[in-house]
Amino acid sequence: MSVVPMTVFGARRWLGATVPGPSEDVLPEDVSVLDVGRGAGVVVVSVVLAVVVRVVLVRVIDRGDADRHTGLLVGRFLSVVVVVVGAIYALDLAGVRVGPLLGALGIGGIALAFAAQDILRNFVAGILLQVRRPFRLGEEIGSGDYEGVVQDINLRTVVLVTYDGLTVYLPNADVLSEPIVNYTRTPLNRTEITVGVAYDTDLERAREAMLAACRVADGVVRDPGPQAWVTTFGESSVDVVVRYWHAADIASRWRVRNAVAIAVKRELDDQGMTIPFPQRTLWFGPGGTRLQIAKPDPADGAS
Repeated sequence: MSVVPMTVFGARRWLGATVPGPSEDVLPEDVSVLDVGRGAGVVVVSVVLAVVVRVVLVRVIDRGDADRHTGLLVGRFLSVVVVVVGAIYALDLAGVRVGPLLGALGIGGIALAFAAQDILRNFVAGILLQVRRPFRLGEEIGSGDYEGVVQDINLRTVVLVTYDGLTVYLPNADVLSEPIVNYTRTPLNRTEITVGVAYDTDLERAREAMLAACRVADGVVRDPGPQAWVTTFGESSVDVVVRYWHAADIASRWRVRNAVAIAVKRELDDQGMTIPFPQRTLWFGPGGTRLQIAKPDPADGAS
C-alpha cells in the first residue's frame, strides 16, 4: 500500500491509502485582488437585486393592499434565492472551485433539508393562506383553542393577539389544517342562553316575557328577531333556550349576552316567575318510615 498526498480544501494531508490521484484545491493559490473585487461586486449586486425583486413583487402582487402579504412572502423567499445564487457566482469569479465545495456539502445539505422541512411546510401554508385569504390583518378569528385579532402573517406563523392580552404565534400549517372561524366577515352572529323556569310556570307567558326582554336588551338586532323555545324538562326546571342576533365581533358577543341575561332575569322577576335552584324529592318507600326534624339545641351554639 503506497502513501500518496491528497489535498482537501487547500490543506495537504498524508493518508495511508491508495487513490487514483490527488484532488484539486478548492482555494487556488493564484487568486488575485481583482478576482476578489469582482466577487465582492457580484455579492453587492445580488443583494441590491434581491431588494428590488422583493419590492417589485410586493407592488405587483399585493398592489398596495396592506392586508395582503403574498408578494411579501414570495419576495422574501426569492430574495434569499437571489443572494445565495449571487454568492455562489461570486465565489466562482473569485477563483474558488465551488464544485468540490458543493459536493462536500451534499450530505450536510440533505440533513439540512430534512431539518428545514417544517419551515418549508409553514412557508407553503403561509402562501396558501395569502392566496385563499380566509382572514386579513385586523380581523377577529378563531383557530384551534385560540381566538383573537390577526396582527401579522409571516413566513412561518400567524401572529394572534388574544382577548387576554397574549400574543400567540400559530404555525401556518396548523392554522391551515384547523377549522378557521372568522368572526369579522359576517355582520351578525347568533348566540343563545338557556333559562330554567319552575314547573308550575305558564310556559307561553314565560316565552313572551323572555322575548320582550331580548327586544329591549342593548345590542340585540331587530331583524332577525330573537327566539325562545322550550327544549328540556330538567330535574328541577323546564329549560327554555333564548336565541338572539348581535354584531359579529367577540366583544359584542359577551356584552350582549350580559345585557340579555340581566333583561331576562328582570322581566321574569317582574312577572312573578321563578328561576328555580336544584331540588330533590326524597321518597322512603312504603312502610312506617318517618322523617323527624328536631329543633336546634341552644347549647350547641345554633341560632
